[in-house]
Amino acid sequence: MRRRDFITLVGRVAAAWPVVTRGQPESGMRRIGWLVGLGESDPEARRRVAAFVQQLDHLGWTIGRNVQIDYRWLSDSIDRNEAYVAELAALKPDVLVASSTPAVKAFRQLTPAMPIVFAIVTDPVSSGLVTSLTLPGGNATGFTNFEFTMGGKWLEILKQAAPRVAKVTLIYNPKTTPYAGYLKSIEASASSLGVELIARGVADTAEIRQVIEVAGGASNGGLIVLPDFFTAANHLFIIASAAQHRAPAIYPYRYFAVDGGLMSYGVNTAEEFRRAATYVDRILRGASPGELPVQAPNKFEFVVNLKTATALGLTIPATLVALADEVIE
Repeated sequence: MRRRDFITLVGRVAAAWPVVTRGQPESGMRRIGWLVGLGESDPEARRRVAAFVQQLDHLGWTIGRNVQIDYRWLSDSIDRNEAYVAELAALKPDVLVASSTPAVKAFRQLTPAMPIVFAIVTDPVSSGLVTSLTLPGGNATGFTNFEFTMGGKWLEILKQAAPRVAKVTLIYNPKTTPYAGYLKSIEASASSLGVELIARGVADTAEIRQVIEVAGGASNGGLIVLPDFFTAANHLFIIASAAQHRAPAIYPYRYFAVDGGLMSYGVNTAEEFRRAATYVDRILRGASPGELPVQAPNKFEFVVNLKTATALGLTIPATLVALADEVIE
């Protein structure tokens, strides 16, 4: 989605812009609890909420008329994840919305019967969120964010943008990221591209800084940042560290590139939350989440930040720029 389209989208839902509510809903009004993985003022968070609210309205659910949304925003800290999960569960909404594997697991532990719709979640089967993609069972269903084969694609794009890169560090949080599938895919591409792959798990900003400093210290070093609510919450720090140590990097979501990262290739997150609204609608109308199949992403976006490329001394090939859905100049 380009900037002009985003501004138009936000404008259409401005009248229904969410208010954080904490009391009891009016009689007859349905209630949704949503743990948003970003800060309330974050443009990416607004993009997701705008798409979700717009689709709900299209389906007949108007904020303040027949539906209420209770939000909790994680901002730049994941430490309050469990506290916010508890707060939302205590409100006893008709359906919960979550955008991370840890959030869904925490919701299921506290509310094993309350319907949950997730979006941009990786590998829900192996993570134990659902029994199968076609028939989830239990109380959770939703939309995944990536196929593991995406890992090889990230490496290929990074190599095209920065041909000298020969040693790529993979950054992820092993406690919150189902990383094994990505790692296997990236390893397969690394061998054919002649790239040495270094996988580094990180748990805090100090470890992020150390890993990126080492990667940037190598003249042929580069970075791949895996999708996860930990890397999302720390995305500004990661981007700044990569710029400081002049490390070419590719990221999983558009907002990384918008906020100064070199490139991003991944699922269109606004589209994922628009689709999540369709499942919320079906559940509010009586459908069981366990019978709604988990769906794969259907829209991806590639973003190139030419300002950052120039700062890094890179010339992005015209063929690669031509493939971009959005170019930041």
